[in-house]
Amino acid sequence: MRDPKHILITGASSGLGAELARTYAGPGMTLALTGRDTARLEAVAEQCRAQGATVETAVLDVTDAAALEGWMLARDDAQPIDLAIANAGISAGTGGDTEPVEQVRRIFAVNVDGVMNTVLPLIPRMQARQRGQIALMASLAGFRGFPGAPAYCGSKAAVKVYGEGLRGVLAGSGVEVSVVCPGYVRTPMTDRNGFPMPFLMDADKAARLIRDRLARNKARIAFPWPMLAAVWLLQALPPGLIDPLMRVLPSKSVDAG
Repeated sequence: MRDPKHILITGASSGLGAELARTYAGPGMTLALTGRDTARLEAVAEQCRAQGATVETAVLDVTDAAALEGWMLARDDAQPIDLAIANAGISAGTGGDTEPVEQVRRIFAVNVDGVMNTVLPLIPRMQARQRGQIALMASLAGFRGFPGAPAYCGSKAAVKVYGEGLRGVLAGSGVEVSVVCPGYVRTPMTDRNGFPMPFLMDADKAARLIRDRLARNKARIAFPWPMLAAVWLLQALPPGLIDPLMRVLPSKSVDAG
């Protein structure tokens, strides 16, 4: 969508969500921002207001479907939401061992159910208006399962494939759908990674890239291209060839957050 005026962003209290909010903020813009940390969310909101945007905030967990839906629909009643960015997500891995059951379930609850809780209430309204855009935050990690973070990779794969199918379902309805697949972006989430991150990108650069490609209704927004090429290759090669390599790659730490 080229000219969204009312933008919803989940997970906006830090990281890429906060940077997207600041990137879109400006005179005439209305931002509906959610996050789990009151102080950080309000700090982002104040920065966006200083840039001229009108900002509404709510401290919400995206796994609370009823609370999230109620707040979003109230915002949509006040002013139709043009662009919904389902960005909230958490990351963790095996730490070199088996992932704890609670961690696996929490990752899927936030990264998959949280996305559904964000977009499903808004789709009928956007269809009725024949206008709107949905951006689903997946990851290059969703192209191939990595032993160091199976739940995270699986959750992002689910979001990626769901978004690709949803784009086809809504084609012709006036509702645009894009799947965003970043590589490593410098955020508090990646700051916890204790291993080298190839082609690490600053969050402000990633946010501008996402904004520009959403304006062009790109089906898949995947970056940086060298990492995209690498995961395409890993996805294409027979598992028997690459499994030994995959097993020696570093693992994300245990501790979903």
